[in-house]
Amino acid sequence: MTDKLERMLQLVGEFFDVKNDPEQLSVTDEVREKLNQIHPSTMSEYNEGDGPIVWILLIPVKKITMKRFLVGEISEGKLLDETHPNENYDAIYLCSASVLPEYRRKGLAKKLTIDAINEIRKDHHITSLFYWSFSPEGEVLAQSIAKKVNLPLYKR
Repeated sequence: MTDKLERMLQLVGEFFDVKNDPEQLSVTDEVREKLNQIHPSTMSEYNEGDGPIVWILLIPVKKITMKRFLVGEISEGKLLDETHPNENYDAIYLCSASVLPEYRRKGLAKKLTIDAINEIRKDHHITSLFYWSFSPEGEVLAQSIAKKVNLPLYKR
């Protein structure tokens, strides 16, 4: 395992603490497989050859699922449970963006996310973005992305 991969895993584990928060999605091999079936652009990474420095996770969903999540009716895990491959999606959940500290504020997460959204939009008529804020930086990133792709943004 590379140093950068170890650091990314530690960063994600510490920041999101999914083991102690049942509302959050734990990204297991099974979850990764389902996300890839939903759309290949749900998970993206930026890697300069010696390990990941940015990880992005997006989940395309139906707007009805988005609305249920936004009002707290369903958890992140349930949001994915209710989303199935080969559906017509019209919203994207900006689930997470993780960046190693020395690579922050360089626009890498924004570019990677916008590229992934544009790929998903080739296959689905996306009309909304939504997010669940864990940090001020995440909130700024979500707002910046929504502005750049010209989509309304909703916050849980």
